[in-house]
Amino acid sequence: MSPIPAKLLFGLGLASFVIGSAVSMPAFAADKISLFKVITSKDEIVIGLTDADLAQVEGQNAGGIAKMLVAKGSMSVWEYAVHKSASGELEQAPLHKIGLIASDSLRVEPYPTPLKVLPIDESKK
Repeated sequence: MSPIPAKLLFGLGLASFVIGSAVSMPAFAADKISLFKVITSKDEIVIGLTDADLAQVEGQNAGGIAKMLVAKGSMSVWEYAVHKSASGELEQAPLHKIGLIASDSLRVEPYPTPLKVLPIDESKK
């Protein structure tokens, strides 16, 4: 068996890198989603805000969301839940748009997750 020339190996490696980058580009184009847990008197839910939505919140953190909720009285957000992707991997995905009412919300905190977080699809409003 003859050894594979170094230039061929380099070319194949470069081609697979370029193809892999092109395939994953749409994931970087989507808005980054920040997840927060809202703890109410009845249950806990996970909500997601885009960077654009979070930019409108004072401090761009959980405290700012709580202040905004109290000031406005209510707000519309996307509820997130864990589901399986087509490949069988778990990921955080937007479930549906919900309304939060200030009197029902007791606490808002950041929600770190090791799972992939899917962007919000505004066409599913």
